[in-house]
Amino acid sequence: MDLNFNKNEDHNKLQLSSLRHRLAKVKLGGGQKSIDKQHEKGKMTARERINYLLDPKAKSIEIAAFAGEDMYEEHGGCPSGGVVIKMGYVKGVQCLVVANDATVKAGAWFPITAKKNLRAQEIAIENRLPIIYLVDSAGVFLPLQDEIFPDKEHFGRIFRNNAIMSSMGITQISAVMGSCVAGGAYLPIMSDEALIVDKTGSIFLAGSYLVKAAIGETIDNETLGGATTHCEISGVTDYKAKDDKDALDTIKNIIDKIGDYDKAGFNRAKAIKPKENPEDIYGIIPRSRSDQYDMYEVIKRLVDDSEFDEYKAGYGKTIITAYARIDGWAVGIVANQRQLVKTKSGEMQFGGVIYNDSADKATRFIANCNQKKIPLVFLQDVTGFMVGSKSEHSGIIKDGAKMVNAVSNSVVPKFTIVIGNSYGAGNYAMCGKAYDPRLIVAWPSAELAVMSGNSAAKVLLQIETASLKKKGETITKEKEDELFKKIKDRYDAQVSPYYAAARIWTDAIIDPLDTRTWISMGIEAANHSPIEKKFNMGILQV
Repeated sequence: MDLNFNKNEDHNKLQLSSLRHRLAKVKLGGGQKSIDKQHEKGKMTARERINYLLDPKAKSIEIAAFAGEDMYEEHGGCPSGGVVIKMGYVKGVQCLVVANDATVKAGAWFPITAKKNLRAQEIAIENRLPIIYLVDSAGVFLPLQDEIFPDKEHFGRIFRNNAIMSSMGITQISAVMGSCVAGGAYLPIMSDEALIVDKTGSIFLAGSYLVKAAIGETIDNETLGGATTHCEISGVTDYKAKDDKDALDTIKNIIDKIGDYDKAGFNRAKAIKPKENPEDIYGIIPRSRSDQYDMYEVIKRLVDDSEFDEYKAGYGKTIITAYARIDGWAVGIVANQRQLVKTKSGEMQFGGVIYNDSADKATRFIANCNQKKIPLVFLQDVTGFMVGSKSEHSGIIKDGAKMVNAVSNSVVPKFTIVIGNSYGAGNYAMCGKAYDPRLIVAWPSAELAVMSGNSAAKVLLQIETASLKKKGETITKEKEDELFKKIKDRYDAQVSPYYAAARIWTDAIIDPLDTRTWISMGIEAANHSPIEKKFNMGILQV
């Protein structure tokens, strides 16, 4: 290995160490004191509940662990959005589990909490996956009620989705393991089956204090909406559990009897580990995003036996299109090539840029994968489409539109891995969040923005200095440098993968070595949902 490889490896492993440190902090939720209080009440934490429910030693992935990071600081923060979501296996059945974290503001719903819950339901609907809700929440966080209550993508959408999933035959099971109040009370009751834990679980539209204020009735919460009330009097819940573990064991027994599902029929062979060492990825990905690297070498470390069949290898070289297998699943890979490449005419093309020919190739390949029912994997490291008179006169907008159209209308499941840059329209064409990837994750080396921090700072600096000059202010070189640094620092914070993950623009930031697991579990989930639509690109200028 050369010195540059070793320097890259050191840099990327430091980033990975930072990722693990930040994840460890997130997993503490509201902190150790809050965890201790949960235990004193005889309750498990959200993560303990999920770990007990999921099959031991089976693989699992966590969705949106960084949701809410560095947001709502004026309200004390909202680690992981106050809710934990994992995709895993219960009695061998692939499921989604959604658990309110009562150590974070008593499980209250912030705006990002609603967004995260809706993302979980979206994944369940797209893949027809059983979903389990572990409810322990004080309801809407009232200081931010105007950002969570009435709009289409707000709190009420969750109950609408409950109804839609029920009509689709998607299994929903709820366990009320703590508070379940006001509008939130509808979620477990709109599920197929509902459990409640005796003495710690409660369900009511209004608690005892509000009942007293509203109608003058004096009643305690347990009599108003505890386990005995709802299992023996109202009939609202179906099972009474003596404690958390009893409730989770009951869920396991219910899931264990679910029948098999109709399959989409994606091709899978025996999984083979990559022949090339996946850990080499740390040395391949450059520490500077302006440096080149060979995406072929990354692909070799992600696919089975390090083998792939390239489509149109000699054409449109800034995008690689290839058929391969990942953990046995057949996939079509669309990847940005970050090396300078030479065309047959001898012209050099910049790596990470989408040209006319590469957009055309990708469009054709995406259509082929749809025809063959092969899931698509996008490996993003893209700065955007080529600009300038030559590209414009060649119709780059038209060719780019074709690619965006193909991605938009694709009916096979899509999975997106943001490896490096994800800038501008390149993010769209390479299946960014707006284009419905079943899962979208970033490596610690990723950046998501309209353009790089350096480019954006230069543009914004020009606007800022022009504005100051109009006001008659003199701009010295020192002042200009100070302004540039201030603008760039602010913009760099926004292009960070953590900024994106906090807002659920991606589902996770992952160790590159976990990429195969995410794609494999994602395709397995997608296999629950047979493809019912035909691929059709509609009217398109050709």
